[in-house]
Amino acid sequence: MGKGDETRQVVIDRAVEIAGRLGVAGLTIGSLAAATEMSKSGLFAHFRSKEALQLAVLARARESFVDEVVRPALATTRGEPRVRELFERWLATSQASAAGCLFVSAATEFDDDPGAVRDQLVRDHRDLVDSITQMYRAGVQEGQFRDHLSPEQFAHDLYGVMLGHFHAHRLLRDPDAERRTRDAFERLLAGLRTDA
Repeated sequence: MGKGDETRQVVIDRAVEIAGRLGVAGLTIGSLAAATEMSKSGLFAHFRSKEALQLAVLARARESFVDEVVRPALATTRGEPRVRELFERWLATSQASAAGCLFVSAATEFDDDPGAVRDQLVRDHRDLVDSITQMYRAGVQEGQFRDHLSPEQFAHDLYGVMLGHFHAHRLLRDPDAERRTRDAFERLLAGLRTDA
């Protein structure tokens, strides 16, 4: 990796942190220049536009989420252990890092704003739902989950549990957010097991 690429990665990592606080829509080349003590023209050379900067931030946040949550889950035994690993890592990430909540806040910011950033967010969210769906299907194939509930419904329900956690933890600062989220997850799984 060349010096320019290294600088770009450092800048993008800083931009992810800023976007975690200000939102992706609030991230500009000017605000990033102030935070990194770089010139606007220097940053413009790396990104060319606010939209390109926002897309780079989403790409980096996605990479972090996949590395911290999805890949470790996929490395675990198929079925319930894999779903549990996904849940545990997703919960930890949503409590600890900007990338964990950046997609939720960005989805709210861009849900009515057509364009490349919204399109990328839709792809990222659909990819996650598809991953959850496949994990559920693997659990059915392993004989651990009932197949009466569609994999898409399971993905929807798990995603809803995690959105509830985000809201309770980040906005409401509910001290019981984690316990409630774990309870909801356990109830979801309990109704799906073949031995239920």
